[in-house]
Amino acid sequence: MYAKQYEITLPADYDMQIIRKRVADGGHILDDRAGLGLKAYVIRERGTDGSPVNQYAPFYLWNDPGAMAHFLVGGGGFQNIVRDFGRPVVRHWTGIACHAGPARTTFPRSASRRLTPIATGPGSDTTGLDLAARIEQEVAELHDLARHDDVHTAALAFDPHHWQLMRFVLWRDTSAPDAAATERYEVLHLSTPGIGQLPGGRAW
Repeated sequence: MYAKQYEITLPADYDMQIIRKRVADGGHILDDRAGLGLKAYVIRERGTDGSPVNQYAPFYLWNDPGAMAHFLVGGGGFQNIVRDFGRPVVRHWTGIACHAGPARTTFPRSASRRLTPIATGPGSDTTGLDLAARIEQEVAELHDLARHDDVHTAALAFDPHHWQLMRFVLWRDTSAPDAAATERYEVLHLSTPGIGQLPGGRAW
């Protein structure tokens, strides 16, 4: 499993109805995309739920890294982002764990993301054992969080380039009840062609 997200930050006075219409018109394009577990079409709107920016920030969980790479360079939807907004930086994380929550059969209306750095500077662990223990703790926390009645899907992944952990959760409610979240989003559409093939529990 691989997680991927690109963030398109828009002007403060941008009419977010433009993005809403964009997703309403074209969000179905990946509903049957091979190799894709899920895509959440998410936005942040300035002044809503504490967001300082207007942002379109689609989030993906891929079952097939080859399909993920082909999507970025071979068309199938991403070329429309490049055409309309330029080529964004695409962040990606290696999957650690994923859980279906009790609300998996409902449409998630909100999402939360938590980004946390992993210490790499002087004085940090040099054996890797501290990181292994940290990941075990994060996996256990994700498992507990996924039991929340309003959780649709909860995923944990890490970026070994910037040494950062990422937790992304889809929620049934309109406001994500995740006190530890660093970002909260509204979900406009969810494509789930391969959601059944996403790993249940730890990916490795």
